[in-house]
Amino acid sequence: MEEKIDMGFRTEHDSMGEIRVDEKRMWGAQTQRSLENFRIGNEKMPREIVSAIGAIKAACAVVNMASGKMDPEMSDAIFEAGKDIYSGSYAEEFPLSVWQTGSGTQTNMNVNEVIAKIAMSKAEGLRIHPNDHVNMSQSSNDVFPSAMNIAFKTACVEKLVPAIEALIETFDTLEKENNDIVKVGRTHLQDAVPIRFGQEISAWSHMLQRDKGNIIAALSGIEELALGGTAVGTGINAPCGFGEAVAKELSDITGHSFRKTENTFSEMSSKSQVACFHSALKSLACDMMKIANDIRWLAGGPRAGLAEIVIPSNEPGSSIMPGKVNPTQCEAMTMAACQVMGNDTAVTVAASQGNFQLNVYMPVIAYNVIQSINLLSDAIASFNDNCCKGIRPNEDKMIRYLEESLMMVTALSPAVGYDEAASIAKYAYENNKTLREVVLERGIMSANEFDEVMNPFNMV
Repeated sequence: MEEKIDMGFRTEHDSMGEIRVDEKRMWGAQTQRSLENFRIGNEKMPREIVSAIGAIKAACAVVNMASGKMDPEMSDAIFEAGKDIYSGSYAEEFPLSVWQTGSGTQTNMNVNEVIAKIAMSKAEGLRIHPNDHVNMSQSSNDVFPSAMNIAFKTACVEKLVPAIEALIETFDTLEKENNDIVKVGRTHLQDAVPIRFGQEISAWSHMLQRDKGNIIAALSGIEELALGGTAVGTGINAPCGFGEAVAKELSDITGHSFRKTENTFSEMSSKSQVACFHSALKSLACDMMKIANDIRWLAGGPRAGLAEIVIPSNEPGSSIMPGKVNPTQCEAMTMAACQVMGNDTAVTVAASQGNFQLNVYMPVIAYNVIQSINLLSDAIASFNDNCCKGIRPNEDKMIRYLEESLMMVTALSPAVGYDEAASIAKYAYENNKTLREVVLERGIMSANEFDEVMNPFNMV
């Protein structure tokens, strides 16, 4: 409640007493206390979480009115204010640190206080209290975990999945364009039997298809909301059917499907569903690490590396070596993957810390999961647009490596036996000769017979 203005500040009060707040800011006493008491780190509560809480407040206002607990004018004002927050407005009014109360209560109250101010500006003369009205039928304990799930699914469906699909499309195109090129395969970082370049690329596409499927499957648990459970899961102070009605309203507001959890006690105290979901993100990071490393190895050179492919030259690669170009998009992608793998450890540990009726590590879970989704989304999009779409094969180099490969001898094994084939390969290597030269010298086959057996296209 605003009481007076004093030298650029106003006095607000809550159950703890009075506190001064910058008169330019819309938040109230509880937000200000959090700002002053938790000056920890630079990490702020993700905007996606704040946005999701805004959607929750809007949905709850509608359901509270429908249940007869709130009059229409107040409901409309809170609904519109909540929608404003959901759409990204008033971003500067949400300054709180991630490192706060483990239930996210202070961020919930930050949103409650700002919505109350906005709503009162929309309905002149109406008095709206952050707790009594904006937070009606709710608790931070069911709001914050629900906001996490809403934010995770929204960011995943709207940002991450499209980025994965775009990269899959790029790889599918490259596979078709390069399926007639046969090159040396590699295992243990050593030469192996031939493979089509298109087949090598197909592995990247299939990995991403599988990762996308795992992420979408894990979203099923993320769709469950704790709303209606209020403080400990019993639903005290919430009308009957509140959680179900709010989940339906939220599905309409966000355009994504959500449902009330079957057991609010479990949803509020356990974060295993989130750990499962982030594990799918980690698996994607693992595959992106592998793909990006493959590409930078294959592009290594241009003269002293494998140099089997050419990738786009986006910027100078060295401050001292003129003309040097580096696989910078691969490096950015792999660094992002490292961060996601690290985030998974934080999420795993935090998810294991549910004590009795509540997990109180939720802000750090929220921060890490949102960061992982955003990092993967942005890094994959950049990797696709600035690297993968421009991949081109160096066919001359691939053909030369194939002609010089000793592992082509594998195709001779059925005709001459494993031991003789190994002897041919060893002699060719030690005497810097081709397999063809050794086979013809030893009179094992004629030139035509060798060429027929050793046709690389028959090996793939």
